[in-house]
Amino acid sequence: MHLLAFDTSTDTLSIAVQRPAADGAVQTWERSAPGGAQASAGLLPAIRGMLAEAGLSFDTLDAIVFGRGPGSFTGLRTACSVAQGLAFGARGGQGVPVLPVDTLLAVAEEARAAHGCTRVVAVLDARMDEVYAARYAWEAGTGWQAAQEGDAFGLYAPEALAVPEGYAVAGNARAAYGERLAPGVPAAAHVSALPTAAALLRLAPALLAAGGAVPAAGALPRYVRDKVAQTTAERAAAREAAAAAVPPSAGGPSSVSSQA
Repeated sequence: MHLLAFDTSTDTLSIAVQRPAADGAVQTWERSAPGGAQASAGLLPAIRGMLAEAGLSFDTLDAIVFGRGPGSFTGLRTACSVAQGLAFGARGGQGVPVLPVDTLLAVAEEARAAHGCTRVVAVLDARMDEVYAARYAWEAGTGWQAAQEGDAFGLYAPEALAVPEGYAVAGNARAAYGERLAPGVPAAAHVSALPTAAALLRLAPALLAAGGAVPAAGALPRYVRDKVAQTTAERAAAREAAAAAVPPSAGGPSSVSSQA
């Protein structure tokens, strides 16, 4: 299949394209660049360049694969909007399906490819002193299996991350939190891994076979944290509640003192 894949969920923008070769092998082109705020401006030009390098176009794609999250709110919105727009317009407007992939699963796959890990607690820095985490196990013949209910997919304080014996901690959160991340886990069990577009392409065949592809309108993010900021109304309500909680000073107007 002719596939385009990209991930903008972290501070690194990752893009990859694949196409079958004449001998039946699969050829892959990969590229990474600064992500974050730069992803929205750099993603489309980079995609066009990679497709041209691979001898493909939007009209020859079979599907678009993207990291749906969790991750940077801005990055996820960028990935979803670009995937949706390109999928709607591909093949002369006939459109192609999209394949949303969990970024934490892509982290686990990258850890397997780069470090040989088959039992992984995948973690990504969620900022605000928290990490996104999920637990996966690789089984030959069946691929990655997510942890059962009651286990890991969620949002955690770095110190609260539980890691079973025999599992590696893979992701980008170690650089941000150091020994606070999963305390007690040996340093050798921590490996660096990002949700690369190449990992998305390796995951794609099994996910497509399992019916994971959806129409372009289904290019939606997976949020774990609901929000990162209060609305104007919420901030006003919080100020009013705080003011109401301060008793007036005897014999004069109310006052509030603060201490460092």
